[in-house]
Amino acid sequence: MAILNRYDYILSALPALEPIGSIPPISKIDFLSMISGDKNVADTVEIILLNDDITQYEAFLSGEIDKDRLDLAVISMESNESKPVLPDFLIHEEQKHEKGLEHLASDNLWSRYFIYASQVAKQKSKFLDAWIGFEVGLRNALTTARALALDLDPNPYLVCPDLAYYEGDYNNIISAWNAAANPLIAMEVLDKARWEWLEEHGTLYSFTADEIEVYAARLVLLHHWRRILSDSENK
Repeated sequence: MAILNRYDYILSALPALEPIGSIPPISKIDFLSMISGDKNVADTVEIILLNDDITQYEAFLSGEIDKDRLDLAVISMESNESKPVLPDFLIHEEQKHEKGLEHLASDNLWSRYFIYASQVAKQKSKFLDAWIGFEVGLRNALTTARALALDLDPNPYLVCPDLAYYEGDYNNIISAWNAAANPLIAMEVLDKARWEWLEEHGTLYSFTADEIEVYAARLVLLHHWRRILSDSENK
């Protein structure tokens, strides 16, 4: 009798994920609790979920989302705190109260995130390493497109360019993003590109840690897109 992989039970218990736009079948917190017993996979999954948390954190600080609508999985929101509490490795004391450097503060926050994520990936996960390379590359491709449109040098705005890696190119994604009729469609272009990349790099029915990490990245996209649709419907 073949010995079952230790992730068979978890992956079999997880609800199936439908395409972008569908309702997430499980919360990020509940998903994280299901895999928390294995520190290695929990550490890599937390990195993926943290990406979504930081996106919401920035939206909260800019007033785009209210405290009661935050859906955080890794960043804590204590009842007696006025704003989310970042993990120690994301905190940069010198820039907490600087004014006039909002874009630089944001870039530095993401730089610290991707550097830490890359360190974890190098130790624990080839998939996470590839995912970071794709995400950094896509982020910088968008930054470059925006900067060139404004006749600016994009280099000062790039985040961790040395971590960017993608075996294809982003030209088709950026072209579709540029041609989008409105911001909602533009965001859909990006999230569908992310979903397609995950499909290409997924390891369905492998019952490995990689498959759990792919599930985490897809779940993040579903929650992200659900928030976007909810915001659109409420306007």
